[in-house]
Amino acid sequence: MDVTARIPMTVEKVVLTRPRGFCAGVDRAIDVVRLALQHYPGPIYVRREIVHNAHVVQELRGQGAIFVEELDEVPEGATVIFSAHGVSPAVVAQAKAKGLRFIDATCPLVTKVHNEAIRYARDGRTIFLIGHEGHDEVIGTRGEAPDRIVLVSSEEEVETLEVPDPDHVAVITQTTLSVDDTQGILDALKRRFPRLKAPHKDDICYATQNRQTAVKALAGQVDLLLVIGSKNSSNSCRLKEVSESVGTRAVLIDDVSEIDPAWLEGARCVGITAGASAPESLVEELVAYFRGMGVTEFQEIDTVREEVQFSLPPELARDRTEFLAARAPAS
Repeated sequence: MDVTARIPMTVEKVVLTRPRGFCAGVDRAIDVVRLALQHYPGPIYVRREIVHNAHVVQELRGQGAIFVEELDEVPEGATVIFSAHGVSPAVVAQAKAKGLRFIDATCPLVTKVHNEAIRYARDGRTIFLIGHEGHDEVIGTRGEAPDRIVLVSSEEEVETLEVPDPDHVAVITQTTLSVDDTQGILDALKRRFPRLKAPHKDDICYATQNRQTAVKALAGQVDLLLVIGSKNSSNSCRLKEVSESVGTRAVLIDDVSEIDPAWLEGARCVGITAGASAPESLVEELVAYFRGMGVTEFQEIDTVREEVQFSLPPELARDRTEFLAARAPAS
């Protein structure tokens, strides 16, 4: 039986947020894998998911990329790509020891946080890292100064923190967290440690902020928000939480196949957004789904225009230039 036949026909309008979906860092990371597959002899390995989206990983795997959890699975002398979430110095050292050609696809905004950690550690400070235990980005950042970085995941944890010198502390942040959640922990840290040193600019990435702002703009306009993104995508999970925090029911789905028709019961207006690692094609499939059930009114709400672009990692940019020059016809 066609699932759409069982959907209550109450949905009259669909509103899409903009910006949504891929950010510059994700675009760059995916380009790195695709270009490596084109320009280097295979096989091409990728350490961890290049970005946290099942569809992206599956597509790149279909193009020939081999995804591994650790460098132990990569043969000596092979080519490996580090994911957009960043890696610790220990991983880089292991790659060098194995004679691997490695390409670092770490998002430049994550690299910025790594550099902040290095600077604060050299200054002898205890560093509070606001983030989630086990997230790839957090693991990589902590690796820059494991003896000085203390992970803080909630306001409650702040009250029990003990450090050698309360006047010589600093804070950095996982880039994909909720702005609101981060602010609460940051305020608690400032109350507990008045001399806390913070970066000049917020560590929360522009894409995370923009997508959360767009979700807040939908508050009161939709009965249900569908967030497209994988369960292990921190920024996608935060979009769901932000929506619920402003009173709008939200559901996180990998793609249209996960929709439960019961969610739509009584909903006249449905919102759609996508996490920074979710392809626009998944949004298009969801729009087609609603068209198929008879919805004719679609609206996009623009909150901010994104024009950020990141250059390729220098090692890949150099090799690609040489490769293209070698293929160019002689004049």
